[in-house]
Amino acid sequence: DKRVGTDVTLDIVRNRITAIIGPSGCGKSTLLRCFNRMNDLIPTARISGQVLFEGQDLYAPSADPTEIRYQIGMVFQRPNPFPKSVFDNVAFGPRINGFKGNIDELVEQSLHRAALWDEVKDRLNSSALALSGGQQQRLCIARALAVEPRVILMDEPCSALDPIATLAIEE
Repeated sequence: DKRVGTDVTLDIVRNRITAIIGPSGCGKSTLLRCFNRMNDLIPTARISGQVLFEGQDLYAPSADPTEIRYQIGMVFQRPNPFPKSVFDNVAFGPRINGFKGNIDELVEQSLHRAALWDEVKDRLNSSALALSGGQQQRLCIARALAVEPRVILMDEPCSALDPIATLAIEE
């Protein structure tokens, strides 16, 4: 019943960080979720218009939402690790996508890129749910990086974190 955005036109430059700012409740998260069709999972959501990614309309009838989400990853405001080990959280996406390379190397590289390796390298088989909030958020970033998406959407990934964890995530 509430319209969130009218006549929005937005160009996003490749390989650049783009920030969307505005007051709480103005539709930033809703807009962000349009970019990888996460709003499809909300029964009452309705989207009209086009979202073009590399010239392709993400809402065309022929567009596959699952494939779109492989290409356009998402890290949410609150960490949402799977109830699995640290290793299995990062390896999950590549495994279901049929990754054929060295999964150990991919997990390590992803954890390095998320500034988490040094903190978890001796606890890879421990539950991800035992990590601190900041570590869980960086784990979710590593999980997103592991599938090597072309874009990563981040919905306030540092909003509930301390300054040290925020710096690590921003880096």
